Amino acid sequence: MRINLKPLSVNGAWQGKRFKTPAYKKYESDMLILLPNKAFSFSGKAKLSVRYIFGFSNSSSDLANPEKLVTDILVKKYGFDDRQIYEMHLSKIIVKKGFEFIDIHIEEI
Repeated sequence: MRINLKPLSVNGAWQGKRFKTPAYKKYESDMLILLPNKAFSFSGKAKLSVRYIFGFSNSSSDLANPEKLVTDILVKKYGFDDRQIYEMHLSKIIVKKGFEFIDIHIEEI
């Protein structure tokens, strides 16, 4: 599945230690709307493999920075626990500004 939304870094997500920034609140809201309702359905004991491909327009973007944000949003949307993730693959590609995206692939292993 592809979400056409620029990945938000951890730095842009939090104010201090515990408060979400307005940018993160909007990002989370946008992601929850853009994610399909029934994309994944796993049992509470399923072991999951997750693959993210982040399309960044800035080559100096940190690959791992948006992962936790996206994972937390997927947990909120689909109700699985991130402790169920046993395998994770992260990749980035550089795209033109305005064409940023996040590809998400989740499967049971």
